[in-house]
Amino acid sequence: SPLNPSFQAMESEISAAFDSGEPEDILSRAFKLTVTREDICTLQPLGWLNDRIMNFYMGLLVERSKKEGYPAVYAFNTFFYSKLSSTSHKGVKKWTKGVDIFEHDVILVPIHLRIHWTLLVVDLREKTIKYFDSLGQKGDHICKTVLKYLEEESREKRNIELTASEWTLHSMGTEEIPQQNNGNDCGVFVCKFADFISRDKPIIFTPEHMPYFRRKMVWEIIHQQLL
Repeated sequence: SPLNPSFQAMESEISAAFDSGEPEDILSRAFKLTVTREDICTLQPLGWLNDRIMNFYMGLLVERSKKEGYPAVYAFNTFFYSKLSSTSHKGVKKWTKGVDIFEHDVILVPIHLRIHWTLLVVDLREKTIKYFDSLGQKGDHICKTVLKYLEEESREKRNIELTASEWTLHSMGTEEIPQQNNGNDCGVFVCKFADFISRDKPIIFTPEHMPYFRRKMVWEIIHQQLL
């Protein structure tokens, strides 16, 4: 409730993050990333989320997944898919040096399509690859590209052949997931799709939640803690 004093403290902190100080002020540091006031300001209403905000938020989801009761989550950064699609497995095989991605339950792949954010989710428990687009576009070719990557990664890192026919690839339809009602919220949708999926929760938010989610994300990034 807005009358709650801790809520008011949070609100004033969020407003201060937007309004006081210099664009280059550092407001948060973790996951080998530095977030400045300028980055945080992309979370203002109708702002366009940048790579730093997206990657920092994915870092928070991975961190939370280490707690008991959460599926084990691995997140690629936002540059992974464009590199993979332009070079193949060879171009990105060093990205997972020292990591066995197959030891996780869920792999998140945030994707930057020139002027739009989308999310691909690999569920290793179910052997599914799902594509989430808040503008309802299909990403079947993206699912296939990532399945091919998983086959090569499995062969190279574990000497295990994946059976492609056991996998289900699916682009989520507009009736299955909420859709954005403006041209700016795709990044917030991707972060929240990833948030709900990494808790094994059904995706039940709506476009009306976006202004609230943006403010909440400011607090979470500054405090490096998900509410």
